[in-house]
Amino acid sequence: MAVISSDAAVITVCGELDTDTGLALQHQLAGQVVHGRRHLVLDLADVPFMDSSGLRVIVRTVNEMRNIDGSVSLAAPSQVVRRVLDLTGVGMTCQIFDSADAACEALLGRKDEVPDRTAYDTVDRQRVQHD
Repeated sequence: MAVISSDAAVITVCGELDTDTGLALQHQLAGQVVHGRRHLVLDLADVPFMDSSGLRVIVRTVNEMRNIDGSVSLAAPSQVVRRVLDLTGVGMTCQIFDSADAACEALLGRKDEVPDRTAYDTVDRQRVQHD
């Protein structure tokens, strides 16, 4: 299990990320911000397909997190999803990792550089199921 601070969450997204499911994910991500999360890791390992609606949710979340000095990292996208991210330049606006664990480790490394951040809680893992 990854260990990150209480202001960070790993969101595991499952199923296709499209018009039908993008709104549910957007609400889930907004809820994380309301609960004080400033750093999000989106685990995309179980997302076989993503269209422009899903991409919009990610880009919007990246922009919103930047406004509160936060971050969004993407983890384990499939080849199909990774191609969409690469072609649209999303990889230039947020980091993409091979796994959620790697994203959490990188987040810990960045947070360790910030003074007065010594207490860490276990990762808040929530699954968002899209069928």
